[in-house]
Amino acid sequence: MSAHGDVDLGHTVAGWTGTTLALLGSAGAGAALCAAWTPGIWAGLALVAAAGLVTWLLHLAGWGKPSGPRPRDQWDWRVRDTAARTGHADCLGCRASGPRRAAAATADRPAVGGPAAAPLPAGDGGA
Repeated sequence: MSAHGDVDLGHTVAGWTGTTLALLGSAGAGAALCAAWTPGIWAGLALVAAAGLVTWLLHLAGWGKPSGPRPRDQWDWRVRDTAARTGHADCLGCRASGPRRAAAATADRPAVGGPAAAPLPAGDGGA
């Protein structure tokens, strides 16, 4: 058992790579700002933007994770997500990758507009 309890914290190759690149880019931009070196500021900011792109591409390649908890056997950060090819339901990154993956990702989504919620009994209105 870890210090955080028995939970899936979502450590993935995509997450670690993106975080490392973003940290290096922001540290480089900060150091360039202190040194008043304008090209270094832009290079650091470009690395931060590249971190987002690299993270997204790794997620699409299966090195990220879908939203929500994963099964316990997939908690290790080196486990590849086999469902990434078809797209994850409610994943903005998968929907942004193109119409084919977006259609597959939204096909798994439950239908909206089910039965109306039952009214609360008197006295249970909260506040």
